[in-house]
Amino acid sequence: MIPPRKSRQVRVRDLVIGGDAPIAVQSMAATRTIDLDATLEQVRLLEAAGADLIRIAVDTPADVEALRKIRAASNARLSIDLQENYRLAADVAPLVDKLRYNPGHLHHHERSRSIQDKVAWIADVAKQHDCALRVGVNAGSVDPAMAARFPDTEEGHASAIVTSALEHCAMLDELDFHDYVVSIKDSDPRVVIDTNLRFHEARPDVPLHLGVTEAGMPPDGIIKTRIAFEQLLSRGIGDTLRVSLTVPFADKGTEIGVGRELIADIEAGRFRSVPPNFFDGLNIIACPSCSRVENERFIELAQEVKRITEDLADEDITIAVMGCRVNGPGETDDADLGLWCGPKKVNLKRGTETVGAYSYDDILGALRTELDKLVGSGT
Repeated sequence: MIPPRKSRQVRVRDLVIGGDAPIAVQSMAATRTIDLDATLEQVRLLEAAGADLIRIAVDTPADVEALRKIRAASNARLSIDLQENYRLAADVAPLVDKLRYNPGHLHHHERSRSIQDKVAWIADVAKQHDCALRVGVNAGSVDPAMAARFPDTEEGHASAIVTSALEHCAMLDELDFHDYVVSIKDSDPRVVIDTNLRFHEARPDVPLHLGVTEAGMPPDGIIKTRIAFEQLLSRGIGDTLRVSLTVPFADKGTEIGVGRELIADIEAGRFRSVPPNFFDGLNIIACPSCSRVENERFIELAQEVKRITEDLADEDITIAVMGCRVNGPGETDDADLGLWCGPKKVNLKRGTETVGAYSYDDILGALRTELDKLVGSGT
């Protein structure tokens, strides 16, 4: 049930992604990179679970030094998430096999330098060190200049995401750099399906990394991911994937097992029917946790949010629980209520407006107060 794919092949060390190669399954270390012992344990755990590629986030020189020790201790295929600091590419490229940058974050540094120049510099670094690239477009962090080109509607948002990916592909092609894959992610599987279909129609040659970002906790997170994967893989779209789940660090290998299970099910035609009302009622969006998380209580908090909202299952409310300052502020904007977590405080938002910052002990009470206001107002 997975037809032949039309994408070209990209090599990540000895791993082939695209074309007739097996669909690669990957995950990301959920620990802070500078916590060397914990991150090494994550790498070993994911490698033991069968991960084809393991992503680690790097945002500071201290992260780079930790990465250097991780590379010395492990021969796993490593991909690096450059987060907001693209200039670290030169430091990490000799240590890894693949670099991931987010087009929506390139404007943060060296604002006087053009996006094209920044992309050219990243591509040159990747070429020098034989690294592949992932252009990772995230719906929660679209470049403001790109977003401004389109109407502030669902259709305009989807168009901005796809256009961003296509323009970065064109930049890399003009640079004669072709060892890249693209990911277009959102927490809503319907947006993931729509945008990846649009991108694939325009560029069927480019390998796609699939995922529903911030899918949340099992079983809902698995269901959301399955919806997207069934619709895309069955069309021959998708060359590598990640299942993003909010689970305890020790269970991170679950993402690999679920990913392989979903591929096997779709390949064998074992599709799961989706209840027509699956998207009705309460919707909790939660990121899968990664090294950007600055307080490990985030996972416990997400689970507590689910527990204290069980009585609101029929309410048409979206709650976003985000674990970091990088994606948290933007990716909570579209939720009715959003929580993004810092080292000591949790920032509570109602739509795009900040309600306040609360301790981890006090945030659930504040959240419930805002929920009761929403339910009472009927909005």
